[in-house]
Amino acid sequence: MPNYRRPKVTGATIFFTVALARRGSDLLVREVDRLRQAVAQTKAERPFGIDAWVVLPDHLHCVWTLPAGDQDFSVRWGVIKARFSMSCRRAGFTPPAPVGFENGGVNPALRRKGEIGLWQPRFWEHHIRDEADYWAHVMYCWLNPVKHGFVERPEDWAYSSMHWDVRFRVRVDLVL
Repeated sequence: MPNYRRPKVTGATIFFTVALARRGSDLLVREVDRLRQAVAQTKAERPFGIDAWVVLPDHLHCVWTLPAGDQDFSVRWGVIKARFSMSCRRAGFTPPAPVGFENGGVNPALRRKGEIGLWQPRFWEHHIRDEADYWAHVMYCWLNPVKHGFVERPEDWAYSSMHWDVRFRVRVDLVL
């Protein structure tokens, strides 16, 4: 098993991509209220700032800023993923069986660990280096629904933080 090494920077601003195990699903937008609840509960227990966030049908992108002295984003993601998965399971959702598995759609290794296989086991993260890098990743979040062809304009996507971010009006005009 690979030994993933992640930077240990306290108070960092970080861009994340987190994806469902089954690409092509619409679960994240269909159950966006469950995702919001999982994030809100986790944020209340382990605070972090949300600089940008976009939820797409099968993955999400976001930029977080951790509190000073805190570097533990991996635990937060584990808790968010677990809460969302448990909430979906309680509502009766069963992930479709992936090709090659005949046990109700759950990889045997995940079943042993108590997971149900909704999420890809890891996530991608990038530590923001400077203001230009910050804005590039915030704009990436906001423009991603356009890139994927879901909408023509970023403000038409309902599942984006740009709706509550006044910086959006200025920054998009500069980019477009």
